[in-house]
Amino acid sequence: MATSRTASVPDPLYRSLVWLDLRVAVLFSVGVPLVLLVWASLRREQALVRLMGLYWKVASLLLISVLLLSDRRPLGFLLAVLAQLLVVATLWFWVDLNEELADLPPWRPLPLTVRIWRWALTIAGLIGAAFSATALVCLDAARLTSPRCAAWLQPPLELHAVIETVFGFLFGGRWTPPVAAFIGYVGLLAYGVGLLQWLLVRLPKQGRVAGEF
Repeated sequence: MATSRTASVPDPLYRSLVWLDLRVAVLFSVGVPLVLLVWASLRREQALVRLMGLYWKVASLLLISVLLLSDRRPLGFLLAVLAQLLVVATLWFWVDLNEELADLPPWRPLPLTVRIWRWALTIAGLIGAAFSATALVCLDAARLTSPRCAAWLQPPLELHAVIETVFGFLFGGRWTPPVAAFIGYVGLLAYGVGLLQWLLVRLPKQGRVAGEF
């Protein structure tokens, strides 16, 4: 069995772990949060709606990393690690939302599900960030063709192929890797501006209070 020069695990096993990490991320970072957002909105639980809204704002960095990786941009590997750490942080950062969630009856299905999801995503996010950090060697563009980097690039490239087909069918246009990367960089710029505005203006004034943010 061939072994990657940049990893201590066999290449097929490493690829399998990458795909497992992706499936877990899709489940806990996309599927469950969408259900919780709709559920909280229907039940008019404003604290939970705000928590989920903040979650999606922060988690958008994951999408940006995928867009960049679709065009093999090394920055995407770093963003994938940072995004998972920021997602975990935002789940627990807000004092007022934590208090409101703690005040909800623990036996009710929605608050119970949110609590379980927060802990599950925290554990999965920390493990995922640590595992994604093994791909930081790919920040060196010269190593993008290595088995380790190829394993991480495969899922974004396959997703890009699906989007390209759907985009062409619906709009008759071409969804190319450079287009995806351009949108990713624009999104990253907007994300950075929003983060700086929050760090320099909102955080000093309100601290760890989400309010209506």
